[in-house]
Amino acid sequence: MISTNEYTFGVFSIRINWPILACVLLTILAFGRLGLWQLDRAAEKVNAQQIMENESKSSAEPIESIPNGHLNRANPELQNRHVALVGEYLNDKTILLLGQFHQTQIGYGVVTPFRLSANGQIVLVSRGWTSAVNKPGQTIRTAPVEGPVSVTAQLYVPSAGWKPRESEIDASQWPIFMRDLELDIVSQLLGEDVWPFEVRLTADQDGALARHWPAVSADVDQNLSYALQWFCLSLIVVFASLLASSNLWALLKGPERGA
Repeated sequence: MISTNEYTFGVFSIRINWPILACVLLTILAFGRLGLWQLDRAAEKVNAQQIMENESKSSAEPIESIPNGHLNRANPELQNRHVALVGEYLNDKTILLLGQFHQTQIGYGVVTPFRLSANGQIVLVSRGWTSAVNKPGQTIRTAPVEGPVSVTAQLYVPSAGWKPRESEIDASQWPIFMRDLELDIVSQLLGEDVWPFEVRLTADQDGALARHWPAVSADVDQNLSYALQWFCLSLIVVFASLLASSNLWALLKGPERGA
């Protein structure tokens, strides 16, 4: 029984061995399905984070009620956790983070220390983005908020391998400029301890500027990377099969010199 057939389409010819073709198609489908599964996992993570965010917004706990023993990077429950802050902004101690983008425009990230009324501790509050484009003689817009306020925010926990870029800081006047927010440096400049994590204001809070970070931070990079790898393997199988069973390579090379 003949299991191989040859077909010609103009200058292109291909030999098809049907059992081998079946194996190739199964391999391609398997790799593609694995890629789609990774995309589904990424979507599930984003959806779960979104649900958590919506639930947390309505039940933000006072930030000072979080036990000190929970404040470590190994605690997965901290990321995106909603907290409530009651106190006052220290507007004259604002920090501006360099090279922050929002809708393709470069500007500054605005971080303002916030003193809690309950225990007097300082929390560094990321309020959002402000433009770096200012008229001559115009100060950078930081939109200070005066007096006692009550706001909600999300905890932001940097990845375990993240290291801040060192900054040349002119501490003689505020606001100060930093490349990345270094809590220990800010603590030294303020002369007192600060809460061990940055918090990011939720939308429509007193002092909130343009939010240039995602509302939900789901760890999907690994899933997307694996999905890309599986899809690439599918394409490699397709092209390898074509090159092995057709004259595609000869067509791509073109006619030999002297022929």
